[in-house]
Amino acid sequence: MIKFFLMVNKQGQTRLSKYYEHVDINKHTLLETEVVKRCLSLSNEQCSFIEYKDFKLIHRQYAALFIVVGVDDTETEMAIYEFIHNSVEVLDEYFSRVSELDKMFNLDKVHIILEEMVLNGCIVETNRERILAPLLILYCADSDL
Repeated sequence: MIKFFLMVNKQGQTRLSKYYEHVDINKHTLLETEVVKRCLSLSNEQCSFIEYKDFKLIHRQYAALFIVVGVDDTETEMAIYEFIHNSVEVLDEYFSRVSELDKMFNLDKVHIILEEMVLNGCIVETNRERILAPLLILYCADSDL
């Protein structure tokens, strides 16, 4: 099960965080700081899978953006690694080459995409057309007004 999904820039600033189990709000910052520090300190040659406390961290870097997913022991690391890539491909398709600014100014759309892909910590959809369908419907409704 996925416990959290983070998008972080190279400076360690969290651009998106989505938690799939309750974490006290005071612990969010501490958890994100420790996780980001751990992932940013790794070089490109080091493994993208890290054991951390009671879960595994799977991270992947895309230009100046790091995506970090925390999972429990039941998840396969390679499947989550591919899920990260799939989520970036979906964002790229929607935003036409996604950038950090796209996420900052369209955070609601990024959350919709993520919610279409993951439900209660389980990956439920990977098909790009099905993931983007609700956003396209919203876009058509907005343009009709």
